[in-house]
Amino acid sequence: MTQNNDVRISTPAKTTRQAIAPDSFVAVFNADEPLLLESGSQLAPFQIAYQCYGTLNADKSNAILICHPLTCDQHVANIHPVTGKAGWWDAMVGPKKVIDTNQYFVICPNVLGGCLGSTGPASINPKTNQPYALDFPIITIGDIVNSQAMLIDRLGIETLFAVIGGSMGGMQALQWAATFKQRVFSCVLLATTSRHSAQNIAFDEIGRQAVMADPQWQEGRYLEKGCFPKAGLAVARMTAHITYLSETMLHHKFGRNLQNRAEVTFGFDADFQIESYLRHQGSTFVERFDANSYLYLTRAMDYFDLAADYDNCLANAFRNTTTRFFVASFSSDWLFSTAQSQVIVQALNAAGASVSFTEIQSQKGHDAFLLDEKVMVSTMQAFICSAARARGLKLD
Repeated sequence: MTQNNDVRISTPAKTTRQAIAPDSFVAVFNADEPLLLESGSQLAPFQIAYQCYGTLNADKSNAILICHPLTCDQHVANIHPVTGKAGWWDAMVGPKKVIDTNQYFVICPNVLGGCLGSTGPASINPKTNQPYALDFPIITIGDIVNSQAMLIDRLGIETLFAVIGGSMGGMQALQWAATFKQRVFSCVLLATTSRHSAQNIAFDEIGRQAVMADPQWQEGRYLEKGCFPKAGLAVARMTAHITYLSETMLHHKFGRNLQNRAEVTFGFDADFQIESYLRHQGSTFVERFDANSYLYLTRAMDYFDLAADYDNCLANAFRNTTTRFFVASFSSDWLFSTAQSQVIVQALNAAGASVSFTEIQSQKGHDAFLLDEKVMVSTMQAFICSAARARGLKLD
């Protein structure tokens, strides 16, 4: 396992390494360890790729599970093996950072259905010896969390000190807290929701239709046919990326500034800086993400409605919980608004849960939770330290 100077990586037992997951550990679950899906299907065999940082203490009480957002992966705090860039949450995870890898054992799995080592539509279907493509079963956030629970069992960890996630990762963290109440000591929910809104489902559908309209998609069989729907996936990424930013940020960063020219071309080149920026986001995304994974994971987000599993009463999901919660929203986030976070907080209060909530003033939109926002850093750090004291963890 490669490591850089910023993180320490521990090697857990009972795992294997495979080339399909560069620089990752892989936990393999065989045919006799099936994952029962909410659709009624079973998935077996399957594998979960993951990264880990820090050292698990003797009583295994310092483990933190980080659940990644839609377009991220397990490389949360190390150099990414595909892009060569720093991990997607390098600002928050590492020695002496908010999630201090000198103190905690951090696990970040690539989600089921993903495309960097965990079983997904690009994986080989053992029944056909070809990529699953659309033969891969539809999955839900609950299925993703259940697969992660199997990974945590494999690592021999009974209770997680914390489950932390933002956006789609926050959905997973919320599902963890509802499904595995006794296994989650604390839970951090950032810029997330308990159910996908009609507007968010609409944006996801635009992205999926862009992918499927690309002739190179080949009804999902593009890998078998040696092609890839780059244009469609790039448009999907461009559309989604707009929702991650705020109008104020777009105005301050780009305005109506032209791209390397004094006047418009009266054509369809990227005249404006914002056009060039979005095209760049699309073109770089297709180099590291699978198109069918994008379809499956956005669908999993669309289906997420935690209250529906508890008689349409979200508070019922958290009855008798002893988990400590920290919920944060961002004032300019219109994808997962403060109002959606307040729904979670109200349900937790109704269930008698211990919950702290803050709305962070930021102009950076939904993606603010990925950045080094000072108020987020200070409030999260205070919550984690308080939870560690309550847990009885001995910190250096």
